[in-house]
Amino acid sequence: MNNISQIIGTSIVQAFQELRANKLRSFLSLLGITIGIFCIIAVLTVLDSMKNNIQKDMATLGSDVLYIGRWPWMDEGGEYKWWEYWRRPGMTPTEAKAIETQVPDVAFATICLGTTLTVKHNDMEASSITGYAVLRDFDRIQNIEISKGRYLNASELDGGSNVVVLGDEVYQTLFPGNINPLDKTVNFHGRKFLVAGVMKKTGQNMAGFDFDNAVIYPYYAAASLLDIRSLNYDPMLAVKAANGKNPDEVKYEVEGVLRRMRKVRPGQANDFAINQLSQVSQRLEMLFGTIDIIGWVIGGFSLIVGAFGIANIMFVTVKERTKVIGLKKALGARRASIMWEFLLEAVVLCLVGGAVGIIIVLLLSFVVTYAMDYQVVLSVTNFFIGIFVSIIVGVLAGLIPARSASRLDPVVAIRAN
Repeated sequence: MNNISQIIGTSIVQAFQELRANKLRSFLSLLGITIGIFCIIAVLTVLDSMKNNIQKDMATLGSDVLYIGRWPWMDEGGEYKWWEYWRRPGMTPTEAKAIETQVPDVAFATICLGTTLTVKHNDMEASSITGYAVLRDFDRIQNIEISKGRYLNASELDGGSNVVVLGDEVYQTLFPGNINPLDKTVNFHGRKFLVAGVMKKTGQNMAGFDFDNAVIYPYYAAASLLDIRSLNYDPMLAVKAANGKNPDEVKYEVEGVLRRMRKVRPGQANDFAINQLSQVSQRLEMLFGTIDIIGWVIGGFSLIVGAFGIANIMFVTVKERTKVIGLKKALGARRASIMWEFLLEAVVLCLVGGAVGIIIVLLLSFVVTYAMDYQVVLSVTNFFIGIFVSIIVGVLAGLIPARSASRLDPVVAIRAN
């Protein structure tokens, strides 16, 4: 046991002595290992972080929500026939009410109409703002949180009152300096709307809602000002399954209600699309898998180059220590101990290169998390993957030089120049 510890300690010391003695050669040789580990761990870290953020979005929005409108999020088995989808009839409040009353497993059904607005307050103006005209229960499906004031109440939503809730960035633009916006008015659609509240800053979610750059106001207020039956507008139904109910079964029942209301004949294709976040997550999983493979391939090539560099260092090291190896063998050192000494030295060199790559990933993850407000975390699993890959590369790179060192004839080695 003491002999093994001594070999390990000696190998580590000699590896660092090699790094100090030949800085440029060591740097160039370790660069391939560093780049390879960086590519692999960076890709794994980014993908894991994206998956975690998506799972958080799914938990917030709910995987049990159906989004129904003209446009399918994914192609429906072939060509994306946008010209047919565009001509489909829009969703209506009557259909939302029918779903809520006729499907027992539905908790809420609401409607949302997205429009592009220019919102003004006195001399301040916010352009390219999304206006979400909604019915009641929209806030329950999307989990909208309010930072100032309140959300729209049922009487305002049902009566189409000129009342609005502002997104955080809209509020910052129209009311700079943290001016209290409550009970003040903003203008859009050629009308004045009373500000009831301001939403918390959230960022864009998986369903495509960006509430920071948006306003929410009653659907019937929009219906009184716009020709919402026009093909230029696309009202969307949002249906949330009741707790514990299977979304796929709810989807089947909702589809049946809509087909009956729209008089779609048996065998005829739906004139609406039912979308779920699970569709997006499945496509993203496929995309992540492809990116993962690309990261391993790029990292693999870098590791191969790095392995040759480490092997070169070890061959040079064996040549430089030929006499020392001969003396050790003459004094009774076994071939296995000589082999382990050089093999461990190669592993230590690879671990140094791999550690540098992991540290770079860690630093970049901090930068992205705090500078770009997007959480990227180097997991313990990915850390150990980097360490394990470094060890494997070190073993492969050092195996042949270590074997050649262990097989040296002691007499010939001592006499070597």
